[in-house]
Amino acid sequence: MNVETGLERTVLGSAGICVTRSGFGALPVQRIPFEDGVTLLRAARDGGINFFDTARGYGDSEAKIGAAFSGAREEVVIASKSPGAAAADYARDLDESLRQLRTDCIDIYQFHLAKKCHRPGEPDGLYDAALAAKTTGKIRHIGLTSHRLEVAVEAAKSGLYETVQFPLSYLSDNKDLELAAICKENDVGLIAMKALAGGLVTNARLAWLFLRQYENVIPIWGIQRMSELEEFLSFEKNPPRFDEEVKSAIARDREELSGNYCRGCGYCLPCPANIELNWAARMTQALRRLDPESFLTPKWRAKMALVENCIHCDACKSRCPYELDTPTLIAESWKDYKIFAAEWDAARGENL
Repeated sequence: MNVETGLERTVLGSAGICVTRSGFGALPVQRIPFEDGVTLLRAARDGGINFFDTARGYGDSEAKIGAAFSGAREEVVIASKSPGAAAADYARDLDESLRQLRTDCIDIYQFHLAKKCHRPGEPDGLYDAALAAKTTGKIRHIGLTSHRLEVAVEAAKSGLYETVQFPLSYLSDNKDLELAAICKENDVGLIAMKALAGGLVTNARLAWLFLRQYENVIPIWGIQRMSELEEFLSFEKNPPRFDEEVKSAIARDREELSGNYCRGCGYCLPCPANIELNWAARMTQALRRLDPESFLTPKWRAKMALVENCIHCDACKSRCPYELDTPTLIAESWKDYKIFAAEWDAARGENL
């Protein structure tokens, strides 16, 4: 327990790192001005959050974290990631991450969106590069992130990783949620990305309560605004109750979105018809759960119309780690989009 702020902490698996049970997902801070991002990050730390997750591919997110915590490095735990496909890529990414973060050691450095469980002695040399970095003190712990359950499970059981990062939310199916028990059994820290299901979960209180049931799961909330930070801090300092009303609300959302909902991971891309598959496949949910006006602009109408150019190559379907029938999803979504857009325009006296 953090005495000053009252935020609950836990140990992140065999990494032995004591972190707050709500982490700060720093992907969204790349979307705001530099000084605003620094201010937001410092406010999170001052509010008691001590775990910050970023990546080499998150624009200037690392640079903002470096600026925010320069001179106060010991107060925070930093995790970052490399998308490198070979040892040389990993080493280059790591050196750049260290430079941007203004530190000589990163607490957890992860293989980003891994499609396999990297192991020592493989031709790409990735795991060996991570071991070398750990030996020389550039990183403290080796982690892996993936959208593929089988990869996350293999990594958790392998004895090679101290942390695994995987999408988990109250929309996750039971197979995905079993990963929490697997990680606990193997003393692996489990970091939950996409705890708001890529934006489809719009009730942060429900999302926070659901994942708080798992004592070994650390969600990294994607935070872009001070109001979002204040909301999560309020949950930490005055925890809401997991009551029957909450259970019913979660059950309704699960029923509405269970099964064939797209998580937006992007493994289906690229598309030969240039369809933005990871949004087209979940546009039906986006229109009803997010701000519909932002998805009915001329730009988005043109993007969605590209669905008609689908050549039915099924490449997207074969790549989906969730085994979704992506061509069918985007076709149904486009049909629904046209109906929704027509009704939207008619309500405003406009013409298509």
